[in-house]
Amino acid sequence: MRYDDLLGPLRRAYDSDAGRRDSSAKQPWKLAERQAFRDRLAPGSRLLEVGAGTGQDSVFFQREGLAVVAVDLSPVMVEYCRAKGVEAHVRDFLHLDLPAGTFDAVYAMNCLLHVPNRDLAAVLASIRAVLRPGGLLFAGVYGGTESAEGPIDGDQHDPPRFFSRRTDDELLGFVTTAGFGVVDFHPVDAGHGLRFQSLTASSS
Repeated sequence: MRYDDLLGPLRRAYDSDAGRRDSSAKQPWKLAERQAFRDRLAPGSRLLEVGAGTGQDSVFFQREGLAVVAVDLSPVMVEYCRAKGVEAHVRDFLHLDLPAGTFDAVYAMNCLLHVPNRDLAAVLASIRAVLRPGGLLFAGVYGGTESAEGPIDGDQHDPPRFFSRRTDDELLGFVTTAGFGVVDFHPVDAGHGLRFQSLTASSS
């Protein structure tokens, strides 16, 4: 399976779920991870949120005084972002179409897990291209205990979504091979049997 083949199904799944997601409160651990990344950024930093969903995190960063641009592959999600006053665009990871080296930070919460391993290097290169030297990437995904790719049992989305779960070593290997230096990596118990991999990396 290639990333380009997944875009249509993922777009339909998230278009149809935007309203529910926008009304859902974020878990405390997600708020803590978001705040920790914010604390690493200088005032007025320019931040790109990829896989922004309905813009809840983008709004937080914007209220914190950052200059925010949001992208998501779902047009419905992007409309939610724009309604909140966030500059937002319909884009996927391989077609960000943004000027090179113009962001101080990229925030990617639970979205890189939809990228197949065979395309992750290209996606990370696309993200690195928009970061200035020394810019920070937050990449948070579920995984760590095993490698697995494909739909997961119990996914309520229609159509079911593709997931790529990676071990810690696999995730760190992809990121370092892509030219990032690891600033922080730690697991988080996300509840319901889920393990979250929290990674902050610096672009060289």
